[in-house]
Amino acid sequence: MRILGIDPGIATLGFGLIETGRLHPPQLLEVGVIKTGSQDAMGDRLITIHQDLHTLIQQWQPQQVGLEKLFFYRMGNLIPVAQARGVILLVLAQSGLVPMEFSPPQIKQSLTGYGNADKSAVHGAVQRELNLSQAIKPDDASDALAIALTCWRFQP
Repeated sequence: MRILGIDPGIATLGFGLIETGRLHPPQLLEVGVIKTGSQDAMGDRLITIHQDLHTLIQQWQPQQVGLEKLFFYRMGNLIPVAQARGVILLVLAQSGLVPMEFSPPQIKQSLTGYGNADKSAVHGAVQRELNLSQAIKPDDASDALAIALTCWRFQP
């Protein structure tokens, strides 16, 4: 099963794709970010997210998607992130995918056993879980892998 994790953002949207099976642990397939320019019009930024995410889903054909819920953002960043999240939900619906949604404390609890873990503990858990020689950068990409791993752990 291919699982796509998405860490929503307007300037930087993180994505991480893992593959799992009954007989093997999760393995990293793809990881990265979709970036939009802060000088670009909001509509253009949302189009970039739509097109790039659509292309990613077409290329990798994930069977499941994990998505971080809006939880606690600075007020000035809340509306743009919510707009990006709306585009993400639109692309997923167009692709026939219904995301499993997780709050940051749920993701932290899933990977570290502690819902208030710091980012370095979560990134270390991602590195160990996927047997990686080094941590994933940038943080948004590592966060997306954490979401994909959480999604895997909550599979029915």
